[in-house]
Amino acid sequence: MAKKSNIVYTIKERCRVCYTCVRECPAKAIKIINGQAEVIDERCILCGNCIKVCSQYAKVFRNDSHNVTTLLEQNDQVIAMVAPSFPAEFEDIDYKTLVGMIRRLGFSQVVEVSFGADLVAKEYKKHLLDHESNAKISTDCPAIVTFIEYYHPKLFPYLTPVVSPMVAMARVMKKKMGDGIKMVFIGPCIAKKDESTEIDEVISFRELRQLFDLNGIKPEKTTPSEFDPPHSGKGAVFPISRGLLQTMEMEEDILEGNIIVAEGKSAFQEALKEFEAGYIRDNHLELLCCEGCIMGPGMSPYPYYASTARRFQKRSKVSKYAGEKLDKLDMKKWEKDIEEYSKLDLTRTFQTSDRSMRRPSWDEIEPVLQRMGKFSEKDYLDCAACGYESCVDHAVAIINGLAENEMCLPFTIEKLHNYIRELNISNEKLANAQEALKQSEKLASLGQLSAGIAHELNNPLGVITMYSNILKDELGENEGIKGDLQLIVDQADRCKKIVGGLLNFARKNQVNFSEVDLNTLIRNSVSSVIIPNNVKIEILYLEGDSMAMADRDQMTQVFSNLIKNSIDVMPDGGSIKIDMKPNGNDVIFEVSDTGCGIPKENIGKLFTPFFTTKPIGKGTGLGLSIIYGIVKMHKGDITVNSNADPVAGPTGTTFNIRLPRHRLE
Repeated sequence: MAKKSNIVYTIKERCRVCYTCVRECPAKAIKIINGQAEVIDERCILCGNCIKVCSQYAKVFRNDSHNVTTLLEQNDQVIAMVAPSFPAEFEDIDYKTLVGMIRRLGFSQVVEVSFGADLVAKEYKKHLLDHESNAKISTDCPAIVTFIEYYHPKLFPYLTPVVSPMVAMARVMKKKMGDGIKMVFIGPCIAKKDESTEIDEVISFRELRQLFDLNGIKPEKTTPSEFDPPHSGKGAVFPISRGLLQTMEMEEDILEGNIIVAEGKSAFQEALKEFEAGYIRDNHLELLCCEGCIMGPGMSPYPYYASTARRFQKRSKVSKYAGEKLDKLDMKKWEKDIEEYSKLDLTRTFQTSDRSMRRPSWDEIEPVLQRMGKFSEKDYLDCAACGYESCVDHAVAIINGLAENEMCLPFTIEKLHNYIRELNISNEKLANAQEALKQSEKLASLGQLSAGIAHELNNPLGVITMYSNILKDELGENEGIKGDLQLIVDQADRCKKIVGGLLNFARKNQVNFSEVDLNTLIRNSVSSVIIPNNVKIEILYLEGDSMAMADRDQMTQVFSNLIKNSIDVMPDGGSIKIDMKPNGNDVIFEVSDTGCGIPKENIGKLFTPFFTTKPIGKGTGLGLSIIYGIVKMHKGDITVNSNADPVAGPTGTTFNIRLPRHRLE
């Protein structure tokens, strides 16, 4: 037996991680590493399923056409042995023209492997009719033989000890022409590349077409030629389903049920499982890894013929060729050849090499399932999207190093959703931080401007106030002029208050931290404001720890201003609610009112200096800006929620303040 060496491999640049190859591999010889599918030589049976199903052509097999070219250049006697499935491949070329094209490559003889199939069928028939024989499983498909040797070694005694038609034909040609010849098998099966050392080279029909193209060999420029003897009989139908039975001139007896034909990835595995379990132990199994050799991975894809799935048309081509061949076959010569070469030793031996996947215990499987979010049986979807039939099989493959957690589609989708949610939260936080930065930059610029204006206005306002009061005192009882002067004094005082607010806003006051009882802080803030009779205040104090480090005076200013603003927006009365909630190492203050609310278009402007919704003479637009600055200096946050549309629900505004406790170690 030859040693496999990267016969099937992956072109990583083409692999799109669809797991189709994992799903279609009967030996589970595909390993996923960092999202890339790699073929494990030690487990591969060379069935070629992964090659046939890969839509991206990422799975390929080793090209040995250059070895054949070298062999032809260095040897005079090189025999081309053509598999009987060639009519299904070269349906566009007459068989005699094909033989002529092969000869032009430099082959000394071109023979049909179907004669070897005639000899093999005769040996199979002997075992089938021998009721004492344990030979129950056909062995003409090398992928099936390797699968049994690797994964069902207990069935080793039931394998029919007969060589394949390819090896049988090689022994025929060596007897006919001597040991000095070289032989090249040409067919649809890549498992043949590893089947026997009796064959010098094996190429597929795909590789043969490449040799034709490379050497410029065209059908229209080729002289037709006939195959070299010995010529075959019914062995020509060997590559199609039930071809072995027909070559043996036996029928599958449905009543007796003594012969079972199973072909394809799923069917042959199921047949072997039932045979190993003893359910069909009395039957003979004809097994093919492909749906007949006419569907082998070495068959050429489009454009050489219109569709890779035209199975029945291919079958028809093979049957037609076989029928025409039998019509003109010299039966006496064929019988003489069969008699002559039947004396050849066509037996073979097998070597078991158990490579079954280790089945771990449930204690090992369960943690793997849980890492994929599968904590109970209802979480086992068994969707097969990962390439494995069940979630448990996927977990077993992970334990054996063949798979990854991310192959589970539901698990990966859930992770993606979590990432999206986390990303949305991060984006929201980033947007808030950007908005806060913009606000800080805006306030800093306005603060510098306000400080300059306030400084320049403060002195003339002081002079106006002072001289207005002097004039009032000097005028005596002149009420008319005295009233006018009083108005000047009042408006000057108001201007001084505005200027004072500008200075407070512009000045980066240092926070004087001290230990403050927050319940007492709120109580004092409320008592510093005159509450109208038609306004009700409800306070929900902190329970338990109510202490925090803060600037008592500044925070009193914050809450008293918020309460004043709430009273101003409820001229007809209403209610104010102050709710204090612990939140880890922070305290959340919610100051709500049932006023008219703030329109949506004004929410983003609330903390901008000089912006106010109050009538002229009622507000300066600096109160909320000052509150914003004080909260930020305490490393806290302030947000606002408001509804001004009665249709959408009760109107009102809620200010939310997060204040860190700033505990001292």
